[in-house]
Parts: sequence; structure tokens; C-alpha cells
Amino acid sequence: MSELRLSPLLGCLLALAAGVLTTLTASPFELWWLGPVAVGLVYLGIQALTPGQAALRGWCYGLGLFGSGASWVYVSIHDYGYTGVPLAVFLTALFVASMALFLAVTLWLYRRLTGPRLAFLAFAGAWVLGEWLRTWLFTGFPWLLLGSAHVDSPLAPWAPVGGVYLLSLITALTGTLLVEFLARRWWAAAPVAALWLIPLALPTQWTQPAGEPLRVALLQGNLDQLIKWTPEGQREAANIYAELTRTQPDDLDLIVWPEAALPMFEDQARPILERVQSNLSPDTALLTGILQRDAEGRYFNSVIGLGNAEGEYRKEHLVPFGEYLPLESLLRGTIAFFDLPMPAMTPGPSGQAPMVAAGTTIGNAICYEIIYADLVAERARDSALLMTVSNDTWFGESIGPLQHLQMARLRALENGRYLVRATSNGVTVIVDPMGRITARAPQFEMTSITGEVRPMAGLTPFTRTGSWPTWLLAALLVLPSLRLRRRSTPRS
Repeated sequence: MSELRLSPLLGCLLALAAGVLTTLTASPFELWWLGPVAVGLVYLGIQALTPGQAALRGWCYGLGLFGSGASWVYVSIHDYGYTGVPLAVFLTALFVASMALFLAVTLWLYRRLTGPRLAFLAFAGAWVLGEWLRTWLFTGFPWLLLGSAHVDSPLAPWAPVGGVYLLSLITALTGTLLVEFLARRWWAAAPVAALWLIPLALPTQWTQPAGEPLRVALLQGNLDQLIKWTPEGQREAANIYAELTRTQPDDLDLIVWPEAALPMFEDQARPILERVQSNLSPDTALLTGILQRDAEGRYFNSVIGLGNAEGEYRKEHLVPFGEYLPLESLLRGTIAFFDLPMPAMTPGPSGQAPMVAAGTTIGNAICYEIIYADLVAERARDSALLMTVSNDTWFGESIGPLQHLQMARLRALENGRYLVRATSNGVTVIVDPMGRITARAPQFEMTSITGEVRPMAGLTPFTRTGSWPTWLLAALLVLPSLRLRRRSTPRS
């Protein structure tokens, strides 16, 4: 059925719908079984298209995906970027249309370079290579990857084996095989059954506890983002986090404040932090997100420790337009959205040593970094516990925070580590090594949660290798379909 001829309009409409279906696989909908259906709709009749027509279909899929699944960008631009509705709509549409180009390029290359031989393998491989491209090109945006939906699906045991991209590959391959099956190629049922039944035989846990449980508290201040960086917001943040900390039990090993909990630089916050620390037990560690500045005039988005803690972490992978402004000399001052509420950040160095808190090594990922599977795996190799602090206030009441949480849960599952996640207004959670939430704070409330986590030892296969084996496998799946003669390539 991949050779089936559909009208270009019908093919584009199906692709647009497939993009929306992919959004429905993610939180808060979590209809993971729609993933193969979405891939199948894009794959249907793909071999009858020219490269240009395939690119258009890929772009329509991207419009459906990002238009439905990343619409929270509008909230950030309009509600917190001080941008009027018409301009916010235009910028959101521009973002969606630009991101959709990744899917257009993927399908253009697929049709330009491959033929019909073993197309069901090549299409799945090309899909994952496209996700790899989207992860790193132009700083990357690995949001709404196909595999991210499967933290709770029957495919979840594959996550510690090959990570999110292996889940994407299996999902895409299931979709193409289902299309072949519907074309009465009955053999396609066997590999689908194998891909979905093998997880029953995989280990349920690749890592093991190492040490006594830690009692942790995660604080959520729920400070209004619109006033956060004003003098009033600074005073309110200091009062909120000091009071929340004061009311915690005395037997805690670790207290975590979210990203930039105190909206000021570390040197300005030091007196506040020292007063808070003076009321803590000597055995308690306090970790907080904070902004730092150095003598060279550089600014960092960081995590620092107080009390029974050592080291610091400076965010390595920054968010464009949020923490720094590309083409700053041209864009700053043109519209309010491009005027960052704080100085542009400097990325921290790669290979930073893990922090140590309450005698436990901590692998940090600040906010957006948690969506980068290989970055987190690198941190997990040297750490017994994963931690992420975030400010999801920028998402408002959209589906963005729930998608963000789902990806964070997958990082815990991939690496067989407990994960503590403290956010400004939700979703603040404790996640176990199976990706399950063991404690959760309600969104949009000033509150805290307490619970236990265990330091974990050992490495999952994915933590050891990262994603490169899956990327290599995806490339190998494409190889048999590559066209060897230029004259056999259809014109676009």
C-alpha cells in the first residue's frame, strides 16, 4: 500500500491529521497506540510521490504536529513576552511552519535517495534519522519525538535498552509494517508481534539500590511570572521559599528549590540563603536553581548547594530566545518579545563533575536540558540520582508542562535512576527508576512534597552507549533502499 496513489490533497490532509494524532500520543492524552497509526498515514502511498510532493506531505505532518502539540509557544510569546495577539499569532505560526520543515526535509531526502525495495524498513529508519537531525541542528528541538509517548506503554522496557530513539524506531516500523499487512502481506504480522512481545522477556530493572534511602522535599513557590523579576517579586520569592523551608521536617536529607527560585544573582541572594541555611540541620543539603555572574561579566543559569552539599552545576544547553538571543544585534529592541527579562546567559562547560548532596552524587539537568536523552545519560553515568529544576511558568495552563514531565519520566526509565523534579508552579514530582511517579504536587499552588529516593548503582545499556547504536541501526535500515543510479531518481 506504500505504492498506493492518493491525490496530493488527500495525502496532505491525512498527514495533517497524523500530526495531530501524534500529539494525542503524548501527555496529557497518552494515547500511545496512535503512534503507529500516525506513521502509517504518512507512509501510505509515499512511493508514488515525487520528492517535492513527499516534502509537502512531511511539512503538512509537521504543521499538524507542532500546531497542535507545541501551541504553548503562543502562551510564552503573548502572555509573558509582552507581545500583542496578531504578532504573537504570527510568531507562533512562523515557529510551527519552521519546525515542520524538518519533516519536509526528511521525506524529501527519503524519496530522493531511496527506492521501493524494503521501503517499510527505509521509511522507519529515515524517520528516526530525521528525529536525530531535529535533536541537534540549530541547537535542536527534540520535543514530541515519537518514542516519548511510550513511558507507560508495553514498549516501555525497550527504553533502558536503546532510549527514546529506539522507541521511535519501533513505533515507526510498527506503522509501516501495519500498512504492509493491510496490503495482504501477511508476513508483516510476525515482526510486529516480535517487537511488542520481546519486552515481556526484558529485565524489569537494570540497576540496583546503593545505600540507604534519602528523605527529600521539593518546594514549589508558584510565584507570578509577570512580577517575578520586580523588587516586589524578589521579596515575595525570598519570603515564600524561606517559609516553605522552615516548615519542612527536621529529618530531611535533601531540600530542592526550583530553577531561579530567587529571582536575583547568587551574590545578591547570599544573605537570604545563609539565613535559611542557619535553620537547617547540619546533615541536610539544600540545592537551588540560581543565576550567577562572574568577574568577566558572564551570566550562568546554575544550581548551587548549601549545607551538606558540594559543587555546583552551570546549565550547558541554553534555550534560544529564552536564555540567549540569536542574532542579538539585529533582533534586540525590535519587539518586546526579543528583550529578555535578564542578561543573556553563557553556557556552562561540558563534562562538569556531578554535585554531591547528602553523600549522593547528583546528575543535574536544568529545565529544557531534560528533553535531551543523551545529555542526561552522560550525567547518569557518574551519578546515583538525577535531578532537574525547572520554571514551567512560561507554559501557562497549556499542555506544555505535562509533555515536559512525560519526557523527564522517560529519562528516569532510560537510566534506571530516581529523578527529583522541582518546578516553580508544577509539575513537581518524584519519579522512580521505572518512570513511575511516587509523589506529585498539584499545579499552580504554593506547596511542597516529601518522599524517599534511593541512590542507584549500575548502568542500563542505554546509559552506557547513548543513542548512537539506534542511529546506526536506523541508517542501516535505509541502506538497502538507496538508489545506486542517478537516472532512476524521480524528478521533483
